[in-house]
Amino acid sequence: MRLLLLSFYYRPDLSAGSFRATAFADALRQRALPGTHIEVVTTLPNRYHTFASDAPQIERAEGLEIHRIRLPTHRSDLAGQSRAFLHFARAALAHVANHSYDVVFATSSRLMTAALGAWIAKRKRARLYLDIRDIFVDTIKDVLPTPAGWPVSRAFSLLESWTMRRADRINLVSPGFESYFRSRYGERGYSRFTNGIDREFLRSPPVRSSVRPGRATILYAGNIGDGQALHRILPRLALALTDRAQFVVIGDGGRRRQLESALVAAGVCNVQLRAPMARPELLQAYYAADVLFLHLGNHPAFENVLPSKLFEYAALGKPVLAGVGGYAARFIEQEISNAAVFAPCDVHGGVQAFDGLVIADRPRPEFIARYARDRIVAAMADDVLALSGAGR
Repeated sequence: MRLLLLSFYYRPDLSAGSFRATAFADALRQRALPGTHIEVVTTLPNRYHTFASDAPQIERAEGLEIHRIRLPTHRSDLAGQSRAFLHFARAALAHVANHSYDVVFATSSRLMTAALGAWIAKRKRARLYLDIRDIFVDTIKDVLPTPAGWPVSRAFSLLESWTMRRADRINLVSPGFESYFRSRYGERGYSRFTNGIDREFLRSPPVRSSVRPGRATILYAGNIGDGQALHRILPRLALALTDRAQFVVIGDGGRRRQLESALVAAGVCNVQLRAPMARPELLQAYYAADVLFLHLGNHPAFENVLPSKLFEYAALGKPVLAGVGGYAARFIEQEISNAAVFAPCDVHGGVQAFDGLVIADRPRPEFIARYARDRIVAAMADDVLALSGAGR
């Protein structure tokens, strides 16, 4: 059996898609029958210009072959990402042209990787399993200005419909996506394997059981883009908590410069910006923090998402301060203890939520047991392999 795994990001790149795809490929290797060949087509590390990590373009191990496509230098804005994907798609299609596959698996947040997987599966007469990490049609409509948003969203809606109807099975990373997909595509054989906690976060971290004197350190780590809207919340929230907290932001993205300008314009002196870092160093930054911070913009599209960052935050036992709404807010309230939620971009609500936290570490063993990544990807691997009968 030959299985193609398409992912725009893969190790050692820094992104939720990379961590998920890498863990999933490992689970497939462990659970597939002898003789199964897994081929990964992905890119060389490209998520952040400020984080460089070497990786071979071709990597082989028993039952696994990884092909990484080199992308041209590009910006993190929509135009730059579109050009990068077109390059990836052309190179991927050229690579698979003379190969045959029984199953195509595509993990996708921006729809286009899913559409590429659907096209390849159609050409190869292979079965198709889609792992959907975002509802791109809704996101693009909210992010683009109104005059352009509707026709572009309509075009992507038609592409989404063609892609989803080609799939033999669709996994929805957030249970909040279910009503959207059922209303449009009915029963398509959905599965619900969420993001999870990677092994690095399962090691017992040092526990700080008492409140430290002085200002609390509030840490955000991740992408700095339109979706996170840090430029819309952090300058005002940091000012409101000047005497009580200092913020550390680790990451990069299309809105980092706007965030920097907004902090300077507001005269903020209690926010420190750092470049992206590898996970071992990031873990040390997590351990040193008092509170872990998460924020999404107030677009309707974000009402259904479940940010992957929540899983590693919760695993560390730190207090969590989250400016989110919709499904993510309900998930936090039901699943994560010592976490406080406020409405996106609401500074007053953010201050009140901070006041409601206990600034001390409280381990969450039940959450960790429920959402360990290895358990989740093992079950998803079995689900994919069942399409071809290649599982153990």
